[in-house]
Amino acid sequence: MNFALILFLLVLATGSIWCIDFFWARKKRPADAADPWWVEYGGSFFPVILAVFLLRSFLVEPFKIPSGSMIPTLLIGDFILVNKYTYGVRLPVINKKIIELNSPQRGDVVVFRYPPDQTLDYIKRVVGLPGDKVVYRNKKLTINGQEIVQKATEDYLDRDRLFYTPRFVETLGSVEHEILVEAEAPPFNRQIVRFPYGDKCHYNSEGVSCEVPAGHYFMMGDNRDNSQDSRFWGFVPDENLVGKAFFIWFNFSDLKRIGSFH
Repeated sequence: MNFALILFLLVLATGSIWCIDFFWARKKRPADAADPWWVEYGGSFFPVILAVFLLRSFLVEPFKIPSGSMIPTLLIGDFILVNKYTYGVRLPVINKKIIELNSPQRGDVVVFRYPPDQTLDYIKRVVGLPGDKVVYRNKKLTINGQEIVQKATEDYLDRDRLFYTPRFVETLGSVEHEILVEAEAPPFNRQIVRFPYGDKCHYNSEGVSCEVPAGHYFMMGDNRDNSQDSRFWGFVPDENLVGKAFFIWFNFSDLKRIGSFH
């Protein structure tokens, strides 16, 4: 469902009702006449819908985390806020960038439209920037020839399954974050789909090596062995970016999650 398009159409519909009444229909009614129902509802909803549309399109947008691919950073059921203007101001609905601002940096957690099916929104961490050579083999990440150090910390407990997973601290750019790596899982255990610039990636049983093309990004989940990401479906083009995640504003199962990610 294209919620931005639905909001835009509602803005047009209610705005048209408001304009017709304000500039024409109101003058035709007797001064003591009640507003027709279509004016009462359309006119009153217009400023509210317009405010929501502008806020969601240009400032912040809420999302709910549907999967465990970003555990332990983000958990299933987290409600997050995404900054819509960090990576440039874009026209709503068509997502056309009109003002250049910042570019994604390694370590950013980003919401984007899933390249194989752009009706879906995904959230992952930026690992590779345009021009980077990203290698993930035997569960070790290397960027431009430099191995990213994984510092072991306390195991992560999945309270639903009562299952412990090794947890590590990793630093990408200026961002220190935690990842999960399952020692028992095979190094490469997912189906690969055809994707643009697929010739820039090379696979074997140990993992993958990719050169990130211009205008694209290489994304990975923090739950490394349970994430469908750029290792399997390719690069994310700049035009697919939605925004940068920066805040957890609610979680029905755990109120302590509020504000725990920034």
